[in-house]
Amino acid sequence: MSRELLQRKLESIVGVQNVLRDEPMDAHTTFRVGGPADLFVMPSSVEEVKEVLSACDAEGDTTYIVGRGSNLLVADDGLRGVVVQLAGSFAQADVRHDGTVVATAGISNAKVASQALKASLTGFEFAAGIPGTIGGAAIMNAGAYDGEFKHVATSVTCLDADRNIIEITADQAKWGYRHSMMMDAGMTVLEVMLKLEEGDPESIRARMDELAHRRADKQPLDLPSAGSTFKRPEGYYAGKLIQDAGLMGYTVGGAQVSTKHAGFVVNFDNATAADIAQVIYDVKARVLSEFGVELEPEVRMWGFDAS
Repeated sequence: MSRELLQRKLESIVGVQNVLRDEPMDAHTTFRVGGPADLFVMPSSVEEVKEVLSACDAEGDTTYIVGRGSNLLVADDGLRGVVVQLAGSFAQADVRHDGTVVATAGISNAKVASQALKASLTGFEFAAGIPGTIGGAAIMNAGAYDGEFKHVATSVTCLDADRNIIEITADQAKWGYRHSMMMDAGMTVLEVMLKLEEGDPESIRARMDELAHRRADKQPLDLPSAGSTFKRPEGYYAGKLIQDAGLMGYTVGGAQVSTKHAGFVVNFDNATAADIAQVIYDVKARVLSEFGVELEPEVRMWGFDAS
């Protein structure tokens, strides 16, 4: 099937207005870089997601699931295949009186934290400043300030690789550091269930404000980035290794190791994706040479030979 025929097929599923051709990915990543995706599709229901992915499977097209693009670097040449962004009903949260929160995958972590605050529920404050969606948080066990997604999640509803809807329990998810079974299995998160505790709204708000101030004080929030660029190597801190290697402020083109926090690579001056990727590669090589520690990018890199 040609790209035109696949486009028409996808339009018949989600509507013409929800299928974009040659969509620039710099509009969909927090790095603000990335070339065009062949097709960019925005399904708004579980059935539409199943149909879209099944149609792409049938034609052998590569599919990429994207949320807010907050942990993603897309190559300047873009992506050959279909990018799927969950829209519509995938940005909702049902906060219940018993502390249960049922959230669809496309809602932001910040919005879930805000709604939990309104319901006087504690436990999700750590995620208020994590810029991605709750679906991404489930896939990678997002965490910050001693909190992790696995601490509050009870189950995740997904589409498996065969496009069947399945429920993954907390035990089955095998959440680890920036990792899950769903990531390994190539599943698509549709919905998550959290269990929070009743708390004092003033204390919850104070904790969220405290963490927001800590982020603003230590992180380069004024520049486009994808958050922490590297995973924390066992027994070390990536930022300290990078700083000790003399790489704070290291620059390639418009990309730079942040001068505020060495664990962040930032787009400080109209960087290309190639600039950012080169900084990542150079940092990995220098830290390995200096300290014998191999840094693993936390940022997903799509469209690169090394991805």
